[in-house]
Amino acid sequence: MRIASALLFATVTLAGPAAAQAPAAPPAVALWPQGAPGSEARRNEPEIVENSYVRNIHQPSLTIFRADAAHANGAAIIVVPGGGHRMLVWVNEGVLPARTLNRFGVTTFVLKYRLAREAGSKYDIARDAAADARRAVRWVRAHAAEYSVDPHRIGLMGFSAGGELVSMVADAPAPPIAKPDAVDRTDGRPDFQVLIYPGPLGIPVPAAAGAPPAFLAAGTLDQCCAMPTITLYQQLRAAGVSAELHLFADTDHGFNVAAHSERVSLAHWPDRLGDWLSDGGWLRPGGGAKPTPSSY
Repeated sequence: MRIASALLFATVTLAGPAAAQAPAAPPAVALWPQGAPGSEARRNEPEIVENSYVRNIHQPSLTIFRADAAHANGAAIIVVPGGGHRMLVWVNEGVLPARTLNRFGVTTFVLKYRLAREAGSKYDIARDAAADARRAVRWVRAHAAEYSVDPHRIGLMGFSAGGELVSMVADAPAPPIAKPDAVDRTDGRPDFQVLIYPGPLGIPVPAAAGAPPAFLAAGTLDQCCAMPTITLYQQLRAAGVSAELHLFADTDHGFNVAAHSERVSLAHWPDRLGDWLSDGGWLRPGGGAKPTPSSY
């Protein structure tokens, strides 16, 4: 802390007050400007932030992290943090993955969704939280031109509880909407899916045959989520869906982007995701076609 303080002081002294200014916060947009269905009356309630966790979410939103224009390639990924549907692990499973994906030229959108297991909540995971994730896909697709995003290269990436929402949206048919608006009329399924130690809800999935290509990862010691990850991979593989699975030895739940780990394999797992995105054509303008099977 003393070294950091000294460096900060030196920067301010040598470069002037402007050098100490923090970068502007990334912009955020509400998924439903007038409030999510069933939550309109609570949309103005403030969120509660404790350490790096967020709860009391009644106005679902996307926080936008643009890739640098020098290497942005038009791909987009919506990141869905975990937290057991009680809170959102906002930094380690939201902001840090978003920044990591930016380095691949991917524009990212981090989702804040309604929490069904928070104390006193009347929300339902399949009805409300999944609806938020599905609406996020539709919102990004409807606003693709505004963010220089290809509407056919939009992925949905979830950690733990967020992974459950990914499987509910990507691997299941969308329920009908009583009064759809312009955003609701766009396709709510992502073009590809990324599930990082997804929880067991919704797995096995009801519509694997129509699922988009998938990247899955979990730790072998994860009592909660290793088996759901394996089950989903096997189901997708049996349905002929392109899928890639990574299981990390001696690794438990919640490894996020290795913010708190010294394991080399975990430090590099986002690069394996980058390889998969590249192999699938998702990082190339006009790409994303079904890959040609490799043979030896």
